[in-house]
Amino acid sequence: MKGKILGNVGLRMSRADNVVTAINDVDAGTAIEYNGDEIELRESVPFGHKIALAKLRPGDEVLKYGEIIGQATEHIEPGEWVHTHNCKSTRGRGDIEDETEET
Repeated sequence: MKGKILGNVGLRMSRADNVVTAINDVDAGTAIEYNGDEIELRESVPFGHKIALAKLRPGDEVLKYGEIIGQATEHIEPGEWVHTHNCKSTRGRGDIEDETEET
């Protein structure tokens, strides 16, 4: 199996990821072991949704599968649910100018 299950809670596909994907519905207070520490979930997170492993500030990139999938829109603490209320998608967005393209 590729990736790694952290604390029987979330799947982390790449070492670069700053979020994990919940492998089941997860209750607030559940702990994830990460880098020798424990991250306590601050809120319940539904199956398939993202959980922050690191502190994110507005504008920080959200990394999943080793890829940038979005950008934090507000402060996110480790153990918080990462979703549309605090993150915006940057994948497949034709309305966002590609900064690597030359004009």
